[in-house]
Amino acid sequence: MQAYIFEFIGTGMLILLGNGIVANLVLKGTKGSDSGWVGISLAWGISVFVGVFISADVSGAHLNPAVTVGLATAGKFDWSLVPGYFVAQILGAMVGNFLVFLTYKKQYEITEDKGAILATFSTSPAIRSPFWNLVTEIIGTFALVFGVFYIAGGTISDEPVSLGSLDALPVALLVMGIGFGLGGPTGYAINPARDLGPRIAHSILPIKGKGDSDWGYAWVPVVGPIIGGALAALAYLAVGI
Repeated sequence: MQAYIFEFIGTGMLILLGNGIVANLVLKGTKGSDSGWVGISLAWGISVFVGVFISADVSGAHLNPAVTVGLATAGKFDWSLVPGYFVAQILGAMVGNFLVFLTYKKQYEITEDKGAILATFSTSPAIRSPFWNLVTEIIGTFALVFGVFYIAGGTISDEPVSLGSLDALPVALLVMGIGFGLGGPTGYAINPARDLGPRIAHSILPIKGKGDSDWGYAWVPVVGPIIGGALAALAYLAVGI
């Protein structure tokens, strides 16, 4: 139970700080409107650092169903724990984005751009092409999960792999690199909970003029990262080091 609680807390902090920078950038009436893509990539890296550091020594700091699936596929995590981690991660993401909403409540009230409001919750593609958007998410998540295996000191053995607090910085740098290098086409969800939890929150929160939650696209940042995480695990096993 403690592991689930810390997955919830860590994912909540991830989304609070990560989508907080998006809100600061795109909503009306903030002081961070000049942050740009560099600010977003840096802030998401910092948010990963904080989330991992908080939860690593208790839950292993997955904070991401794709990481959980990748570790389980590689035999480094018990499949029986996967559903509980999924639920904790999605609920944590929902609560984290609810806190973003509370922080920027007055800014949400004066923002008329529906797309900008949705962007503070979930991702959307720069060019909508579901197949290629899916490919982008698969590649980005593959890079994340494959990197995590080795940052966490993984070798091909029966020993479990989990992140420790000292791994927070290299994982944060990895996420920043993905943001700078691969994030442009889809906004690099690379995490089903990061997108699905906030999208659910967007759909139920009483935000004036928010528009729809774009459920037609929602499957891409869920399916793509899961595939990417599983492929990373298979590649890790195939390397055989």
